Amino acid sequence: MSKGLSVSDVVNVQVTLNPLAAAVRNFGALLILGSSAVIDTNERVRQYTTINGVVADFGSTAPEYLAASLFFSQSPQPSVLYIGRWAKTATSGVLHGGVLSVAQQAIANFTAVSSGGMKITIDGTLKTLTAINLSAVNNLNGVASAVTTALAGAATVTWNASYNRFDVVSSTTGASSSVSYASNPGSGTDISGLMGLVTGVASVPVQGVVAESLLAGVQACAPYGDWYGLMVADASVVDSDHISVATYIEASSPSRIYGITSSSSAILDPTQTTDIASKLQAANFSRTFIQYSSSNPYAVASLYGRAFTVDFTANNSTITLKFKQEPSVAAETLNETQAATIDAKDCNVFVNFNNSTAIVQQGVMCNGDFFDERHGLDWLQNAVQTNVYNLLYTSPTKIPQTDAGTNQIAGAIEQACEEGVNNGLMAPGVWNSPGFGAISQGQTLTKGYYVYMPPVATQSQSDREARKAPTAQVAVKLAGAVHFSDVLISVNR
Repeated sequence: MSKGLSVSDVVNVQVTLNPLAAAVRNFGALLILGSSAVIDTNERVRQYTTINGVVADFGSTAPEYLAASLFFSQSPQPSVLYIGRWAKTATSGVLHGGVLSVAQQAIANFTAVSSGGMKITIDGTLKTLTAINLSAVNNLNGVASAVTTALAGAATVTWNASYNRFDVVSSTTGASSSVSYASNPGSGTDISGLMGLVTGVASVPVQGVVAESLLAGVQACAPYGDWYGLMVADASVVDSDHISVATYIEASSPSRIYGITSSSSAILDPTQTTDIASKLQAANFSRTFIQYSSSNPYAVASLYGRAFTVDFTANNSTITLKFKQEPSVAAETLNETQAATIDAKDCNVFVNFNNSTAIVQQGVMCNGDFFDERHGLDWLQNAVQTNVYNLLYTSPTKIPQTDAGTNQIAGAIEQACEEGVNNGLMAPGVWNSPGFGAISQGQTLTKGYYVYMPPVATQSQSDREARKAPTAQVAVKLAGAVHFSDVLISVNR
């Protein structure tokens, strides 16, 4: 029975939850691309936060592990790593069984089967397995071995203890290599469900693929994970493949960078112009950098590890790569000519000095730009973009196409620039380029930046009808970093 009129007739309250703002990209995430058959071509990319996770999947000898160990050996330690799969050679069709619970893994479930079977299609041919006797097996590896024997060379079955599942791998490779879901054989004891190989339990079957180029492998991994840096855990990559990837990264969106390690002694020779460092420099790549290391084919992972600890939201957090260390990488001992040659080719090196120290120098991209500036400006671009997008996206009302509205956009841009000053990317200084708005060449940017948006009244009618804001212009003064110092000492007696 009603107790009276609704309070809502007098006071009507509604709660609206505003949309969550878009997040700024992670500029500390590295993708190590390798060819080990741990990650399949359906999954392509897997995320890790510690070296222990990498060890569990790859062991301690795989190239992916060796590169990852350098990345995580840096201090402070980076937090996010992706490892991707490059199908360097043709791959096999695979079926990953479903994850079995502890109860489902009980060996008694399997030893109760004395005449088991299942149907499974391998490379397009239906295999009907029968009379599989599991009564004497001691563990799940024994189960896998018994089914492998029944497949008579068509495929191999293994027990994956890391993921608590059975994996079925075709014995062939290439585009026609395949493994289907398993099903009831129609007679005997069905083991397809017992092993988790049936539809709705097992993963989507992985089709085999033909060998792909390095560029194709990178492009296949591009949609997966929010990675910013890229390196390849394979010392056999030829120069032409590196250059094709560097060309792709140069034009890719979102922005990314590519790191290469080379042991080619031609890099040290001032008369050589066809080494990989010289080729990359000649192509003027601004998103690729290279390190010379005679002893470690994955040394660039350590450079990434140090650079990717930068927290752009923190105060005075940006760094230069020069003077930094590379734990577990042997420093090079070079003569003056070799060191000058490496510098001239815009190649990086971890090098010994005669005061018992070793440092990275110079911390540059292949076009001579400093790594920290490329890294920081990519962050700034994303921070400005995200701030302006969130202003438009989260506003409960429209941003008017008026000077007041464009001032809100300018404010969002300035907020990102303030972060750039706070983290040390930018600082007050003299503007030495042509001016715009109220700033002219030779004036000091007292805040380290200047944002200008022209009055709405000055924009064209077509832009106004298209609901475009006037073009914003931003002047930014980079803080830079001291890499060299001259000291003059005068002595009076």
